[in-house]
Amino acid sequence: MRRQIPGLHAQHQDSDTSLDGVFLVRVERASYRWHPQKPFVELRLVILEPQSSQDRSFFSRLYCTERALWKLHWFLRDFGYDADLLNRDQVDEKALLNLRGVVRTSHKVVNGRSYQNLDSFAPAGEWEELSGASIDDTDVQDGKRDFDGL
Repeated sequence: MRRQIPGLHAQHQDSDTSLDGVFLVRVERASYRWHPQKPFVELRLVILEPQSSQDRSFFSRLYCTERALWKLHWFLRDFGYDADLLNRDQVDEKALLNLRGVVRTSHKVVNGRSYQNLDSFAPAGEWEELSGASIDDTDVQDGKRDFDGL
């Protein structure tokens, strides 16, 4: 059976498909992936705000190596993950579903592969404050501003 998939032949990625900025997101899918050197939690996040990006989704990873556990902990804490499970060093994939929070993302291409990085996190309750502060992203990228959490 043949399927027509428009745009499949294009070799370059449209710059419009990359997501750089601050977003209010919901965890739609989460799964632990074992790898000998770098085990990770793979997340599919759905954008809730801003309206211009609403309902878009993207995948990202949070690594579970000893050096990277601080970032996974930061994500779990700010997204309101169950404190009891966190204190027992447990990640329940089902408990991650529908958690909400704020992420700052950046898009990188390394050796021809595209990656969506999760740079920082904040609780969902801080969205209004952070979304207004993220209007001028050029100042943030130049290091002229520094927000607590993002």
